[in-house]
Amino acid sequence: MTIVALTRDLDDIGAAITDALSHLDPEPIVRGKLVALKPNETWASEDDRTGVTQADTLRAAVRVVKDLGPSHLVVTGGAGAAETDEVFEVTGLMDVVREEGVEFFDHNRGPFEEVELDYSGTGVDGPQPAVMVNPRVLEYETLITLNQLKLHENATVTMAMKNIAMSYPAADYYGHPRSKRKHDHGFFDDIHAFIAAMVRRFPIDLAITVGHPAMVATGPLGGHAVETGQVIASRDAIAADVVGARLLGFTTDAVRHLWMAGRMGLGETDLDEMEFPALSLIDAIGDFTEAVYGERLTFEHE
Repeated sequence: MTIVALTRDLDDIGAAITDALSHLDPEPIVRGKLVALKPNETWASEDDRTGVTQADTLRAAVRVVKDLGPSHLVVTGGAGAAETDEVFEVTGLMDVVREEGVEFFDHNRGPFEEVELDYSGTGVDGPQPAVMVNPRVLEYETLITLNQLKLHENATVTMAMKNIAMSYPAADYYGHPRSKRKHDHGFFDDIHAFIAAMVRRFPIDLAITVGHPAMVATGPLGGHAVETGQVIASRDAIAADVVGARLLGFTTDAVRHLWMAGRMGLGETDLDEMEFPALSLIDAIGDFTEAVYGERLTFEHE
């Protein structure tokens, strides 16, 4: 069974993260490894920080990972609609990097290296045969994604898979945002196939998704932000995203990149094959819907 830890703490997201990871035995994938921790840093301003990883979330994750003994810890970022360092500064993420004594790396910068993508199993040829990335991302031995639980107006949901897929393509090469002004690309011609192929090429070792805050109505920006205090964590990033999608009201089949990931064998997509050692999925759905809609739902029907 695939383990997915669901926890909640409305007062201390760090406590919820620590609790979730205690169920996953992450030490073997961290100790002695070059570890990259990838938050969500798409865009933020002084007036709106709701679409990105919060500073207390990053601090909690950094401290847990440091305690597991990596050889080196890098907070790696590549903002999609802004300059990465500016987003880190305005949100307080850079303060965390400095105070915790870890490395910050902006993988939007050059040099660039081309890597090929494999779409076999998706049922489509794929919109983008290769992608330009900073070669540093090829060196990471362990990749941990730190994601926000959000809807997405193009990709349906945005969590671990999309966090990597749409951040690793180097924005200094493709443009800020990743338009076609600098170099042509097909990322958005079939965004779901692209996400699935990117995660095959850049596998995620541990996914930590938080609803601090979650975003509904639309996303990845401009939606309705709601504090849920929830954490979804798994060493199977696909399973974590499937569970996050379920909290948002979607089955695997409703989110095409999750369905593709299942066909490609990238991770578990069947909820019946998952084990929830902390909160149950039904309890987590109830907590989420009560926070967002004011009504405790189960998504079950007679």
